[in-house]
This record gives sequence, structure tokens and C-alpha cells, in this order.
Amino acid sequence: MGFSCFGSFLQCKDNRETQVQELATNNVTLFSYNSLRSATGHFHPSNKIGGGGFGVVYKGVLRDGRSVAVKCLSAESKQGTRELLTEINMISNTRHPNLVQLIGCCVEGGNRILVYEYLENNSLASALLGSKGKCVPLDWPKRAAICLGTASGLAFLHEDAEPPIVHRDIKASNVLIDENLHPKIGDFGLAKLFPDNITHVSTRVAGTIGYLAPEYALLGQLTKKADVYSFGVLVLEIISGRSSSNAAFGEDLLVLVEWAWKLREEGRLLDLVDPELTEYPEAEVLRFIKVALFCIQAAYNHRPNMKQVIEMLSKDVKLNEKLLTEPGVYRPHSSKQSSYGSFLTSSSNGKEGVKSVNQFATTEFHSYQSVTEMIPR
Repeated sequence: MGFSCFGSFLQCKDNRETQVQELATNNVTLFSYNSLRSATGHFHPSNKIGGGGFGVVYKGVLRDGRSVAVKCLSAESKQGTRELLTEINMISNTRHPNLVQLIGCCVEGGNRILVYEYLENNSLASALLGSKGKCVPLDWPKRAAICLGTASGLAFLHEDAEPPIVHRDIKASNVLIDENLHPKIGDFGLAKLFPDNITHVSTRVAGTIGYLAPEYALLGQLTKKADVYSFGVLVLEIISGRSSSNAAFGEDLLVLVEWAWKLREEGRLLDLVDPELTEYPEAEVLRFIKVALFCIQAAYNHRPNMKQVIEMLSKDVKLNEKLLTEPGVYRPHSSKQSSYGSFLTSSSNGKEGVKSVNQFATTEFHSYQSVTEMIPR
């Protein structure tokens, strides 16, 4: 894979392993396949803790006693070994308290395995949206903190990571929860490791449709605002305790974003709140719901960026609801038409426009400075 070797097979193998070692040991631990097989009990089904478009995840215990999450990538990388390890090093160097840490990998033979820190409470999908036996009690302060922590991790990927990263697959199963219920975003940076025809895009359209921004699903227009849309859906899930991809609402069987918009039009937004939440600050919860609605607008250049989202979630601001427009909805394989408002015509030259935080929110105590959005790369 990516190496031209002459002479004996053994010499070729030695040279390849030397180059792999030199590349991997800079930033990540290089694990042997046998060590990971042993750590996971020969990848025993009882140790399986997750799976998705990128591969199956097992819990493993290393020889030093550390628990880890072992992700066996499901498809052959489109890159050679050197390029693959360069990408893995980049992912491992992208560090933030709200990002799952990559600690090692295995690139042995045809095996492509990533090793991550292990998080005790699995994913938000399991903790909040899963079966009652797996659910973790989450009061409003915990849910608000999960929203803010996830927003912080996503803002870091968009604005502070080098190079900037568009996640492409923000959803409840990719937000992991540690023992203190702090959220960490997983699976960032993985899309580059796969051929285009077998990445999460085709998988998500088949499985987790509720998170897809319409301009991304229909036109392939990938910007940071596609992540913002998915984040808005996630916030609605956290508040409602309902899955965007598995639940239908009302007589018209609306998806979650449509239901939230209908409730807004009827002045009943608090009906969205999870019945399990018996006590919560109504004004703050309403603000979170409305911020989510700003994030899921059909026209992607109407959506805020993630730093603006953090401002609106973390401060007692008055939202400029006059700017709020209808959400976009992508509906493949459905008799209902996809609803995407004016996203095809409201963008300018395919680029995101310039916005200020105070377009979305104002407060008596703080005057926001103008924030210019970067064009996503």
C-alpha cells in the first residue's frame, strides 16, 4: 500500500513497518493487531459498544489496565499507509475538552483500527434516547451543559483546529458522555479516510436522515453550516428526549424539526419539553429551543456560526426572532416533499455571507462586536 519495494518480501515488509513506526510514534501509539485482539477478547460480541458508517466499536482493556474504545474501520482507506497515518496524526493533535481523544491506531496488514479513550456512559443516544435500562437521568442543568459543551467542541473544530474540520456527522450517537456527564464529540476527521462512495453520506441517508441539512443532502453543498443544522436538531432532541430519526409527531407524522416549528407557530413551544423534565427554567429552555430553530433554518447563510450559537446559549440575551425563518427538511423515500424553503436562492455565489452576532441577539448589558464568518474549507 503506497510503497515500492524491491528484493525479498521480508525486506519489503521490514521497510514498510519501519516507515509506519516512524510516522506513528510521533503523536500516537502504534498498537499491534494481536494486542488489540487480546484487549477486546478476540473482538467478542459481548464487548461491542457501538457501530455506524465508519465501523464497529469494541470496549478493550490494555495490558496496563486502561480501558479503551477500539474502532475497527469498516472499509479500506482510499489513502496509502503514509497518507493515512498523516491524517491520523492530525486527528490525534486536535485536542479539546469536548472532543474524544484518539490515542493510537493499528495499520497492520489489511487492518485499519483506531483506539480512543473510553467514556463510561457511552453515547448521548444511549444515555438519553435509548432504552430505559440504559438511560441516564438528565435534569435540565445537565442537558444545558451537554448542549453548551457540544457547541464548544464543534466551534473548536470549525474555528480553532488547524486545519479547520467540518464534522459532517453530528448526531446523538457521536456525542459521548464521560463519568461526569461531560459531552465529547467523536468521529471527527474520519471522512477523509474513506472513498467518497462508502463514507457516512450514503449510510446516513439510509439511517439517520433527521440530521441532514437539505443543501448537503440534495446538492452536496458541504459547509460548516451543515454541522450547525445538525447541532440544532441535536439540541431539539436533548430538550424533547425524542429521536429526530425514529419519532413522528402529530396527526401529520411530522419530523422533529417540523413539529418544533409548528409548536412555535401555535405559541406552544414548551410542549416540546421532555415530560421527564418536571422542573426547568422556562425562559432559558425557550431560549435554547429558539437557538435550535435559528440553527435549522432552510437557508444555510441564515444560520449562525457556532461561536454565535455559544453566545446565544450561554448568555441571557433577547433573540431577534424577526430574522427567524422556516426550517429545512430533507425527506428521501417519502411521499412528502422535502421542505427547504429558499436555500437554493438565498445564498450568494455559493458562499456564506457576513453576519454579526447582534443580528441574532441583543442584551441590555453587553454590546456584541461584529463577528465575520470564515468561508468553510
